Amino acid sequence: MSKRDFYYVLGVSRTADEKELKSAYRKLAMNNHPDRNPDDEAAAERFREATEAYDVLKDPQKRAAYDQLGHAAFEGAAGGGGGFGGGFSGGGFSDIFDQMFSEFSRGARSPQADRSGNDLRYDMNISLEEAFTGVQRDITVTVPVSCEGCGGSGASEGSRPQNCGTCGGSGRVRAQQGFFAVERTCHVCQGLGQVISDPCRSCNGDGRVQQSKVLSVSVPAGVDTGTRIRLSGKGEAGVRGGAAGDLYIFVAVDPHPILNRDGADIMTRIPLPMTTAALGGTIDVPTVEGKMARLTIEPGTQSGRRFRMRGKGMPILRRSSRGDQIVEVQVETPTNLSKKQKELLSAFADAGDTSPETDSFVKRVRRIWADNG
Repeated sequence: MSKRDFYYVLGVSRTADEKELKSAYRKLAMNNHPDRNPDDEAAAERFREATEAYDVLKDPQKRAAYDQLGHAAFEGAAGGGGGFGGGFSGGGFSDIFDQMFSEFSRGARSPQADRSGNDLRYDMNISLEEAFTGVQRDITVTVPVSCEGCGGSGASEGSRPQNCGTCGGSGRVRAQQGFFAVERTCHVCQGLGQVISDPCRSCNGDGRVQQSKVLSVSVPAGVDTGTRIRLSGKGEAGVRGGAAGDLYIFVAVDPHPILNRDGADIMTRIPLPMTTAALGGTIDVPTVEGKMARLTIEPGTQSGRRFRMRGKGMPILRRSSRGDQIVEVQVETPTNLSKKQKELLSAFADAGDTSPETDSFVKRVRRIWADNG
C-alpha cells in the first residue's frame, strides 16, 4: 500500500510551523498509542504512520527533502523516515514526549545561554574534630573573573561588541547543500553572535582575567567524606557578561588515630585490665568532643564485648540529634609479673575454676571423645 502524504497524516498544512506539528503529533500519539489500544491494529498503524511523518517533518533537512521529492527522498533508507521508522519500539509515552520537548528546548536556546561560566571544584580536608564541631575556613582560589577594564564585554573603552555580520547575531550559520540545509556554529564569532573590532587590552577581548580571591566557606557540623558544599556564582565567570558558574567544595574527613567513624557512630577499641574485667569497675574513654567519658564495666566482662554510649557520636547533618559511641574492650593479659603477683595468681587458680567458657569447652571436647570412643 502506498504511503499517505505526511502533512495529510498529521492533519496540518504545508506551511505548518514546529508548534503546529508538535501539537498535531501529540494528539495523534496520545489517541493511538499501542499501550492504550493493545488489541487495535488499526490504531497501531495510525500511530506508526504519525510517528514516521512527524520524525521527517520536525527535521528541517528531512522536511526540505520531502517537500521537493516526497517519499522518494527516503526510498532505500532504513525505516523510511529514520528514527522510529518501521515500527514503534519505545518504552511508552514519556520516551516520545521527552525527546520532543528536549529537542524543542535545544532549538530555543539563545547564544547567551552558551556564555555561562563553568562550574569549578575545590577539595577540602578537615579533621574529625572539625567535622564534629563544624568549621569556618578561608580558601584561596584562582578563577577567571569579569574584567574590570571592560566590564566583561571584551571591548576597549569607548567601543562595544557588534552583531556578527556572518550569522546576523544568531551564532549559527546555515549552508545549503543541494536540497539539504546544514546548520553549524558560526566560525567567525564562535557562536557568541557578536564580534569585537577593538578588544580590551587587559583581557584581549575575552572579557575575563585570572584572579586569586579568598572565599569563606562554612562547613556545617556532621559532614562526612563526600559531602559537597555549593557556593553559587563563585565559579568561572561567564563569557562577555554571561552568568558565572558555581564553586563546589568537596569535603574529605581525615582519619583519626584513635576514633573510627561509621556514619554517625564513633567506634573505639579500649584495652581493659584483667582485674577490671573480672571484678568490674569504671574506665575513662576518649570521645570526639575532646573529653574523657566514664564507662561502667560489669564484672565478668569478656574480651570483644561492646558497650554503647548513647549520644556520644557525631552530629547528624542538619539535625539536632547525634549518633552513639561504640566501645569495644580488649581484655589485657598481665605481663612481667612479680614473684608476689605470681603467687597470688597461683593461689587464685588453686581456689577453683572460674572460667565458664573454658569449662564449657573442655566438657564439649570430652563428650566428643566419649561419643567417638
